[in-house]
Amino acid sequence: MREISVPPVASKPPVGGLADCLFERAEAAPNAAVLARKGTDGRWRDVTAAAFREEVTAVAKGLLAEGVRFGDRVALMCRTRYEWTLLDFALWSVGAQPVPVYPTSSAEQVSWILHDADVSAVIVEDEGHAMTVGSVIDRLPGLRRLWQLDAGLEQHLVRAGAQLPDSVVERHRMALTPDTPATILYTSGTTGRPRGCVLSHGNFMAECDNMLGAFEKVIRPRPAARPATLLFLPLSHVFGRMVQVAALRSGVKLGHQPALSAAELLPDLAAFRPDFFLAVPYVLERLFHAARRRAERDGRLNGFDRAVQVAVRYAEAVEARAFGEGPGPSTALRLQHRFFDRVVYSRFRAALGGRCASVMSGGSALERRLGLFFDGAGIRVYEGYGLTETTGATVANPPRRTRFGTVGRPIPGTSVHVADDGEIWLRGAQVFQGYHDDPRGTGASLYEGWLATGDVGRLDEHGYLTITGRKKDILVTSGGKSVSPGPLEDRVRAHPLVAHCVLVGNDRPYVAALVTLDAEAVAHWLAMRNGPALAPEQAVRSPELEAEVQRAVLAANSAVSQAESIRAFRVLAARFTEESGLLTPSLKVRRAAVEHVFAAEIEELYRSRPPRPRAGADG
Repeated sequence: MREISVPPVASKPPVGGLADCLFERAEAAPNAAVLARKGTDGRWRDVTAAAFREEVTAVAKGLLAEGVRFGDRVALMCRTRYEWTLLDFALWSVGAQPVPVYPTSSAEQVSWILHDADVSAVIVEDEGHAMTVGSVIDRLPGLRRLWQLDAGLEQHLVRAGAQLPDSVVERHRMALTPDTPATILYTSGTTGRPRGCVLSHGNFMAECDNMLGAFEKVIRPRPAARPATLLFLPLSHVFGRMVQVAALRSGVKLGHQPALSAAELLPDLAAFRPDFFLAVPYVLERLFHAARRRAERDGRLNGFDRAVQVAVRYAEAVEARAFGEGPGPSTALRLQHRFFDRVVYSRFRAALGGRCASVMSGGSALERRLGLFFDGAGIRVYEGYGLTETTGATVANPPRRTRFGTVGRPIPGTSVHVADDGEIWLRGAQVFQGYHDDPRGTGASLYEGWLATGDVGRLDEHGYLTITGRKKDILVTSGGKSVSPGPLEDRVRAHPLVAHCVLVGNDRPYVAALVTLDAEAVAHWLAMRNGPALAPEQAVRSPELEAEVQRAVLAANSAVSQAESIRAFRVLAARFTEESGLLTPSLKVRRAAVEHVFAAEIEELYRSRPPRPRAGADG
C-alpha cells in the first residue's frame, strides 16, 4: 500500500479561536473542574471552569494594560506548570501569539528564537532564565518586556489590568479566526538550527477535535466520571501543547507535573490518579525499569521477569485475535495471566495511580516488546507519529486494533503517502501554515498541501505505518550497505543499563556504536552484586559491565543481517544531556554533535580490530 486517507470526524469551525472553548465551558458548566493545581503542601485542588475563566480574563487584561497587542509575539520560557496554561489562554484571549522556548535552552538558542520570532515580550520562570535572556538582550532591539513568573507576575498582571472592563478582552477574542496564527513553535533542531513552525488556531482545532473523536472511549473510560490526565511533557514541545489544548476542549481535567524522572513522576501519578496520560518512550522505559529494579531489591526479580514474559505472550495472542491471525490466549495462558495480574500487574497499575488504562506514546519509536508488556499488564499503549509541522499526531494506533511495533493508521482527516524513495508525505487540516520568515524552506517542504516529512517508512496491507528511519540518518558503509540506525539503536537501548546508543559507519568498513550508561541503573546493578560504588569512568572499564553491554549488542544484532550488525562498540563515561548540546530538549540525540565531540573515540573503533561478527544471514 502506498497511500491511505481517512475522512475527518470533526470539521474546521468557520469562526473563533482556541480560547473560546474555555469561555463556552464556563458558561455551560461553571462548576465543572477543568484543571487541578498542586499546592505547596503537595495536595491537588480542583479549579472550576468559572474560576479559570476569571483568572484568564484578569491576566489577559493585565497583558493589555502592559502593552501586549493583537498579533504580538510573547515568548514563554518555563517548565510544565499550571501558569503556562493560564498564560497561553490569556495570550490567545487577546490575539497574541505565545512562542515557547525550552527552559534548558542555551543563551545562543534563546537569542536565535527570540530574534527570529521578533518577540516583543518574554515571560521566564525564574531568575536563572532571566539571566539567560539578559545575557543576549542587547541583540533583541524589539524586546520591550521581560517578566519573571516566580517574582509574582500573575499578581502583577491582575493588578495592572484591574481597571479595564472584561469587554475589552471579549472584543479581542471575537476578532480571532481559525486562520489566525496561534503560535510559532520551534523544531527541536536535530539536524541544524531550529525552524519556527507557524501553527494556526484552526490547526490545533483540527488536530485536537479529530483525535478526540477517534479516541473518545479511550479518553472517557468511565462514562459517569470526569476523566483526568496528568501532563508532564514539556509544553514547549508540540506533543505537550496539543495535550493541553485537547484537554481544555474536551473537558478532561488537566494537572501539571514538570519532571520526567520516575522518582519524581511516580508519586504524582499515584496522588493524581489519571485515567490516561501521554508520554514519550523514554518515560515508559524508565517506569518499567524502575519497577524491575524495585522487584529485584525485594527479591522478586525472577517472578517479575516471568510476569513480563506472560504479559508479552498474552498481549501477542490478543493482538493476533484482533487481526484474525490467531484464536487468542489459551486457557493455560489466561490462568497464568490471571495469577500474575493479582501479584504483579495490579501493583504496577497501582504505582501509576490505579485508574490508568491507557497511554498515548509519541516522539520516538516505542519498542514492540515494551508496548506488549504494558498491554498485558492492563495498560494499553497507543503509539502514534507526528511532527511539529503537523501540530502533533497524524497517525496513531486505533482503539481495539493496536498493531504493536507500528505507529498505526492515519487519524481522521489525514492522508499518508509513501513516495518512491520511502519518504512519508502527510496532508490534513492540522498541517502548518509554513516556516516563519522562511519561504524557501516552506516551499521545499510543502507541495500542494502535502508535507514531505524527511522520515522514511512503509504502509502494510492494513494501512498501518512503520517508521524505519530518517532520510538524513541513513548510514552507507564503504561496502555500499545502507543501514537505518534507529531500529538497531532502539534494540540496544532496551537493555536496562543502556541510556543511549548511537550508530556510526558512514563510509566506513562496518557499523560501530557509541553507548552510554544509565547512572541509576548502573548503581542498582552494582549494589545488587555487592559491588562498590564506581565513578562513571571506572564503571565503563568494568569487564562484567562491558559483558552486559556486549549481550545487549548481540541481542540487537540477531534481528539484522551480518552486514548491518554492530561489529564494534565503545562504552562512554560521558552522558548525553541537553546541557552538553548532545540531546535536543525533546531528548532526541543530535547525531552530528555526538560524532564531533567523540571523533577520537570513533577513530579508535576503526583503528582496532573489530570483534568477530555474530553468525547470521549474508549481508
